[in-house]
Amino acid sequence: MDLIRGAIDYIQENQERFLDALTVHVRLSVYALLLGILIFVPLGILASRWSGGPALVGIVSAARVVPSISVLFLLYPYRREIGQIAPFWDRNFTLALIALTLLAGPPLIINTDAALRGVAPSVLENAEGLGMTGSQVFTRVQFPLALPVITAGVRTAAVEVIASATFAAFIGVGTLGRFITSGLTLYDFSLLLVGAIPVTLLALGAEVSLAGLERLVAHPA
Repeated sequence: MDLIRGAIDYIQENQERFLDALTVHVRLSVYALLLGILIFVPLGILASRWSGGPALVGIVSAARVVPSISVLFLLYPYRREIGQIAPFWDRNFTLALIALTLLAGPPLIINTDAALRGVAPSVLENAEGLGMTGSQVFTRVQFPLALPVITAGVRTAAVEVIASATFAAFIGVGTLGRFITSGLTLYDFSLLLVGAIPVTLLALGAEVSLAGLERLVAHPA
């Protein structure tokens, strides 16, 4: 309890610093997740329709074992070039955004591919028998049926991105991870909790809200 009290006292005394870190953490996570959805859900759709899709999914699955912090450090030497991609952002923020977007990729591709392949062929054939075109079958039948599993992939990606955004502090991005790294460096576990507790709550919030969305799309009113 003393550690938690110490964390609360720190937040009260450093509200602006805490809110800045919280804002950066949320902004980085949301941007990475949205970019991931825009890039990797379409790739998952292509994989489900392509003969080489299973091989692509296998490669993506294997890539999940690579720690997110390793991606950050692999990209770090190229931060100057990466910074030119979005000059209106800090180059380290852009680097972290790219790394986290890549981290979101595997669950989005894997779930999208599995969801679309999992729709029973008989259902699609019946839709075609009703006179629907290929695009209508996809948009009105196949994709809606696949949406719950795709949403589950978004949920997994969101939790992984929020948790891994803490590592961005190692390259100078002011996320909640900076309190964790400072706490570890100074052996100040109250300071560590200033970062760890909000990250946990953000991840749990994303998990619960997206699980609710998943149930909603599975059983629409």
